[in-house]
Amino acid sequence: MPGKLGRTTEQRLAILRNQASQLLWYGKIETTQARAKELRSYVEKLITKAVNTYDDVVEVEVVAKDKKGKEVKTTSVKDGPKKLAARRAIMAKTYDLQEIKEFSEKKSDYKKRTEQIKHPLIEKLFNEIAPKYAQRKEELGQGGGYTRIYLLGQRRGDGAEQAIIELI
Repeated sequence: MPGKLGRTTEQRLAILRNQASQLLWYGKIETTQARAKELRSYVEKLITKAVNTYDDVVEVEVVAKDKKGKEVKTTSVKDGPKKLAARRAIMAKTYDLQEIKEFSEKKSDYKKRTEQIKHPLIEKLFNEIAPKYAQRKEELGQGGGYTRIYLLGQRRGDGAEQAIIELI
């Protein structure tokens, strides 16, 4: 039966979650042709959900007291209901990857850079990937088609057809 990858449901979904997370983080992964074809529809649905809701934000005015007891009004930007629902749905279908510390970066600099970001993969999806594809959708009138699969030939050992899947 196509689409089963020879795995139990839990194993198959774990593979798809892992590979979807890696593909969204790195933009390109190498896997088997069968897994790449399964992964394509899985990832495209996640990206479409992000593209449709990435600009749903609400400005909220927050009244807080400072150290001296004075009331201070600040405005903060929060997710609207559609974006929040989409964010939670995407978080359920991907693993939460953490930002990687650069080799020459100091630990204090790394902490300062990442202290505001709780879910780096989701932030990348909504702040970088979704706006890029939304702009492409407006210019070309084209929704979908976010991934490309290149066939590489057979793997030594078991002869499985290898492929590279990438975001375009």
